[in-house]
Amino acid sequence: MRTVDEQLERVLGGAVRPAPVRVAIAEAYGLRSAEEVVVGRPLPAFDMAAIDGYAVRSVDVSGASEVDPVSIPVVGEIAAGSRQPLRLQPRQAVAVAAGAPLPTLADAVVPVDHTDGGTARIEVTRGVPSAANVRRVGEDVQPGDVAVRRDAVIGPAQVGLLAAAGRDKVLVHPRPRVSIVSVGDELVDLQRTPGPGQIPDTCSPALAAAAREAGADVARAALVRGDAKEISAALADRLPFSDVLVLCGAVNGRAGTEVRAAVSELGDLDDSGVAMHPGSEQAFGRLGEDRVPTFLFPSHPATALLLFEVFVRPLLRYAQGRPPYRRTVQARLTSPITSLPGCRGYLRARLLREEASGDYLVQPLGNSGTHLLTSLSDANGLIIVPEDVTEATVDDEVTVAFLPVG
Repeated sequence: MRTVDEQLERVLGGAVRPAPVRVAIAEAYGLRSAEEVVVGRPLPAFDMAAIDGYAVRSVDVSGASEVDPVSIPVVGEIAAGSRQPLRLQPRQAVAVAAGAPLPTLADAVVPVDHTDGGTARIEVTRGVPSAANVRRVGEDVQPGDVAVRRDAVIGPAQVGLLAAAGRDKVLVHPRPRVSIVSVGDELVDLQRTPGPGQIPDTCSPALAAAAREAGADVARAALVRGDAKEISAALADRLPFSDVLVLCGAVNGRAGTEVRAAVSELGDLDDSGVAMHPGSEQAFGRLGEDRVPTFLFPSHPATALLLFEVFVRPLLRYAQGRPPYRRTVQARLTSPITSLPGCRGYLRARLLREEASGDYLVQPLGNSGTHLLTSLSDANGLIIVPEDVTEATVDDEVTVAFLPVG
């Protein structure tokens, strides 16, 4: 039986990023750039008005006030998108829209509410300094600036910079493709009412949600009966389209034997187990010509979700160049816990913050009923109990990993 760390080393040891692909910048949100994009033109490309108002020479309205306004003629109007050049003469104003190019010699824009709003002539009641309400050429980006660095996560601002750089596509590392296969004669689709001895397939939709939270693209295969030929056909169908494959089903017993028989021609799943609880019964291997990392988890959805959190999520994050593990904190127990000797324990918990001290407190959600989804849905943390610890009491400090809520 391996330790958790040994199993993680095996899982992460063969992590491979999917080959980069070129996508439209609108589809690149949340992905990591596989190239460095350099801007070839300034942004803005010309001096422009930042607001609606009147373009002026700041020196011409210097000292204007409500008591002593400056009166100047309005000699034209420039709309956003205008291509007609206009030259401003001393002691003149031009009405401009936000985004409109400034007329030559203008160095500031007077807001409309600092004037009487006239059309042929305006009374300016407050002066403006040079460059006020103006976006200068190259203010945001200069030619040669880096719009997006290699391996940077592309967010809304990066999409805007790519557009400003004249790029409609960008090379990115795609999301890992995860396939989930539920195996079991007792399973029925969620659209069907379970009959005697049948249960709804809750494992694969739960794991699909966990995979999406980890940043993957997910495909759920149709339910597969516990028959070696059917399992083998389902795996062969999904492997060419998967970077990671997760099976939910029996690890041991007759059904587990069928799974092992199904994968024997595709590779090998090592089911020697991991020294942890819950979830010690599991299997991992690499199947198919591409040696796709493949996990076999028990069909209990809460246990499968825990195993996904401990092993699959780090693999997916690592393959994307992201931090593989959740943030952890030290927290004081509000009630005692116990753990199995020689095994790393993962206990569902509610992480709290003490108002007076700011210290973290952690409330275990029970050591029993590890298959129950209700306690996992209430948890916002996992207490991680080392292999050499079998019990801890109130106010003892423990390590807690944050879990997403809602």
